[in-house]
Amino acid sequence: MTSFAQPKAVPKPAASAQPPREGFALWPDGAPGALGTADKDVPTLTAYLAPSGKATGAAIVICPGGGYGGLAPHEGYQYALFLNELGITGFVLKYRLGPGGYHHPAMMNDVNRAIRYVRANAAKWKLDANKIGVMGSSAGGHLASTAITHFGAGDANAADPIEKVSSRPDLGILCYPVISMGEFTHSGSKKNLLGENPDPKLVELMSNEKQVTKDTPPTFIFHTFEDKGVKVENALMFADALRKNGVPFSLHIYPNGPHGIGLGGAQWDPDHRHPWTTQLAVWLKEQNFAK
Repeated sequence: MTSFAQPKAVPKPAASAQPPREGFALWPDGAPGALGTADKDVPTLTAYLAPSGKATGAAIVICPGGGYGGLAPHEGYQYALFLNELGITGFVLKYRLGPGGYHHPAMMNDVNRAIRYVRANAAKWKLDANKIGVMGSSAGGHLASTAITHFGAGDANAADPIEKVSSRPDLGILCYPVISMGEFTHSGSKKNLLGENPDPKLVELMSNEKQVTKDTPPTFIFHTFEDKGVKVENALMFADALRKNGVPFSLHIYPNGPHGIGLGGAQWDPDHRHPWTTQLAVWLKEQNFAK
């Protein structure tokens, strides 16, 4: 893997910074459409609170990649600890997966619920309810792009207070994302999300480059030209859709870097982080998420 020299602007996290072993259930009484009560049937969030001395009040829900068939740890808790360095609280989402018997809309319901949950409980975590973002890599990037294109205002008449609030993220971060279910899709992600022979209307609906509107939030996108797992056209098409709808975005296409690059190098070694992490930090400051 190509190494990328980076300035030592971002400190390593404390050695004691260990990820929590368990998250909390998004629906304590069971998720809608759950097939059982096993671990695979229970979507959860795991909180990584920003250090109190540098916390900005912003939070980001993180969707790890894995082709909708698994969840990659290095695209989950490692991202959360990186965000903590910027003063941002991270919430890693464990969403339901294809091998567990789930297809759309279970995954979309999970991410929308996660955003609502964080927003509804913002005061408890000393967060700003207007600074709740979403982030995802690969298939998790598709789920994050789903969150920023398929959100709801909330139901004022809902008995559950969490369902009363909006699921619209205030920004999106898409890392080498799957976006389309069409020509440039990732076949494994598509199969796990939509099943073997999905209805063409569903394929259209979940091709998120076709679902961007003027209400889609500002978005940061990065991809690499040499990515052989997910084609770079996914990022380019989504950026083009954002441009056409007047949505601000920051797009970064790098020549080198394999699929699944994550932070880009040796764990917690700023000297080997990919440049996208520096660019993201700058962008998050511009969005008033980081100081």
